[in-house]
Amino acid sequence: MMTEFELIARLTRSLPTNTSTVVGAGDDCALIDLGLADRLVLFKTDAITEGIHFTKTAPPEKIGRKALARSLSDVAAMAGTPTHALVTLALPDNFDSGFVERIYAGLRALADQQGIAIVGGETTRNPERMLLSVSVLGTVEKGKSPLRSGSTPGDAIFVTGELGGSLSGKHLDFEPRLAEARWLASHFSIHAMIDISDGLAGDLRHILKASQVGAELLSDAIPISRAAGSAARGASSARPPLLAALTDGEDYELLFAVAAREAAPLLDAWRKQFPELRLSCIGRITAEPGLTIRDKKGVQPLSAHGYVHFQKP
Repeated sequence: MMTEFELIARLTRSLPTNTSTVVGAGDDCALIDLGLADRLVLFKTDAITEGIHFTKTAPPEKIGRKALARSLSDVAAMAGTPTHALVTLALPDNFDSGFVERIYAGLRALADQQGIAIVGGETTRNPERMLLSVSVLGTVEKGKSPLRSGSTPGDAIFVTGELGGSLSGKHLDFEPRLAEARWLASHFSIHAMIDISDGLAGDLRHILKASQVGAELLSDAIPISRAAGSAARGASSARPPLLAALTDGEDYELLFAVAAREAAPLLDAWRKQFPELRLSCIGRITAEPGLTIRDKKGVQPLSAHGYVHFQKP
């Protein structure tokens, strides 16, 4: 059986395009030139499925919020501003209308917070489980949208926030880093950026593949969340905190690369602009392909990956 990314590569290798397409499949959002004077249009869709991204016991308002926030996190990774959304809702036969209305209340609350208009969508039947898919339009200033493909050897690698343990609650209640990403793109030359949805070790590899580079991470610099550490201490079968920070999905933080000479000025400016949000320099981009990690024992290949749908047996 193919993995998720093998399937995506096969399905997208011959997709039709046109002259307005600046960036198509393969980045966090599509970039489209519709003739606006100084801005490009961002286009993104994402879906959450009952039993995969949320459970029946999750607060419905948070389910709705998450459905929209996932697409907004991808818009953030392109340093964009979301403007409009469409919602597709697939429901099982025995759905509770009150529960669904509360889901939409969560959607509306986040949309209102970000100034997004929900302009329609689709409802359909899905006998086994609930599914929500949200498509988002947005804009970004021309020349200010970081892609995955722009990193170069010597770049410093940064990540916002803390990583790991998202299942303890963060995956339903995260803040898309929209304002932070726009500030970064306005004040620094961001060579590459992605949001962490499938785990640091997995999503960093998307940048490395697109940029045709490698990376070395510093184990002591990885910002591990308290939730990851608590989970490791609370269950004998849990993964070590560092491994959780590297591989847990749904952190929705920004992972980006900048020239090494900009690392110190960026950190100083960030602390003044966003004093409550941690920013960590976690490694460097290398010319040698592959992903390694440096710890007290030296430099080791990093074989861990993030979350992948359709895992091979």
